[in-house]
Amino acid sequence: MMGNWIITPVVLPALLAALSLFIGRNSITVARLLSVTGSLALLAIALMLLMAASEGPPQVYRLGDWPAPFGIVLVLDRLSALMLLLTAGLALLVLGQAIATGWDRRGRKFHALWLFQLMGLNGAFLTGDAFNLFVFFEVLLIASYGLMVHGGTGPRIRAGVQYIAVNLLGSTLFLFALATIYSLTGTLNMADLAAKLPVLPEGDHGLMRAAAVMLMLVFAIKGALVPLHFWLPGTYAQAPGVVAALFAVMTKVGAYAALRFGTLVFPTDLAVTGPLIADLMLPAGLITLALGSIGILGARSLPRLAAYAALASMGTVFTALSAFTPASTTATLYYMAHSTLAGGLLFLVTDLARARGGEFLDGPDRPRLSGRLGVLFFLAAIATAGLPPLSGFPGKLMVLQSASGPMALVWPVVLGGGFLALIGLSRAGSALFWAPQGEAMAPLPLSQAIAPALLLAGLVALTLGAGPVQDWLGTTAAALHNPAPYILANDLPGGA
Repeated sequence: MMGNWIITPVVLPALLAALSLFIGRNSITVARLLSVTGSLALLAIALMLLMAASEGPPQVYRLGDWPAPFGIVLVLDRLSALMLLLTAGLALLVLGQAIATGWDRRGRKFHALWLFQLMGLNGAFLTGDAFNLFVFFEVLLIASYGLMVHGGTGPRIRAGVQYIAVNLLGSTLFLFALATIYSLTGTLNMADLAAKLPVLPEGDHGLMRAAAVMLMLVFAIKGALVPLHFWLPGTYAQAPGVVAALFAVMTKVGAYAALRFGTLVFPTDLAVTGPLIADLMLPAGLITLALGSIGILGARSLPRLAAYAALASMGTVFTALSAFTPASTTATLYYMAHSTLAGGLLFLVTDLARARGGEFLDGPDRPRLSGRLGVLFFLAAIATAGLPPLSGFPGKLMVLQSASGPMALVWPVVLGGGFLALIGLSRAGSALFWAPQGEAMAPLPLSQAIAPALLLAGLVALTLGAGPVQDWLGTTAAALHNPAPYILANDLPGGA
């Protein structure tokens, strides 16, 4: 039993962020020490929690020892543990890149914002209460906005304003949805909702369906799903590369929340909502995937290309998720892990190229990509396009294999999107490798190649271990579609 360890991923970065503001604001060395130490500790804790979640049923931490649904609860299960590990691993590597490239020197509060961002991510993955999911969404919003505009002016500020305006709209919609749900059920604890919705009076079904749609719209904003995707390309293209790389896992919060609610609170066999959520999610996911792939094809700069690649990956995630079957959930989780690592890698490589004058794909006297950076871009492109031998290939294969019935529409869109992405990435590679007339880009120091190389190693490990990973994710998916142990762990009043 993990006991108090469950709250550590939330409390630890919050405490270190406060320390960074007070004792690290005038010393970059102290701030770095706090962030690196905290990130290493979070990775170790995430590994420990993953092993604990793999060996037993869900575990609940009750703040103040108040029982659900009256108190705040954090719930550790296989899904939340997986997301904690993915976040901690990506954050540690990207933080190392921020230090190696000096991005963290461009603002005194970078490390405090970074730690608050980790607090919000970890809290969102662990919370068992819908209102506290809203709270952690707001922590994410504030910290990510600060990181987004970090050391920037002009276009970055404008993109940041658009980003925060759209997300504030989502926050307002979230509150409306929560108020509606609470008025109908008297609870916002997710396990309690799962127990009460099947016996909700028929006269309240219409309002609950409206609340469910509002919630999914909020998750669509967080996950950049059409038609609420328009904030992502500009935001990610203008953000510092290391920040955009961390954002590769932030968009997964929307998919995580949709998966959690879609399997626990609003399953497809629930009389109140039925397959409503799945029916809305599938076309939106397919259109998002298509638009992202077209964006890759038409991008005129590397940051824009990487942003549209992130959009296409979210379309693939939501497309796979929309079936809400154990097989499709397994494919979703595998592809989420792959796209997080691949997206982080592409954003880091893009940032390194941009720092050397290789941001744009057209124009005279462009520097030529070569050496270590050239190899990293080539491998990042393979991972992004979903080509063998990297993990994007088995990931897309799982998505295609999990499609059935109406989901057969997935095949042409996924394959066509991959083809467009391949053309767009090949065009970018040609522009960077062969078309430039200028000098070769400045050599890439080894220190700045370590984090991208480790992300690439993660993709290789995900590929080589595809079989065991798929088995573990299959067990996780089966647990998600059988929420009885999750509900039982909350020890609800009346034995619900």
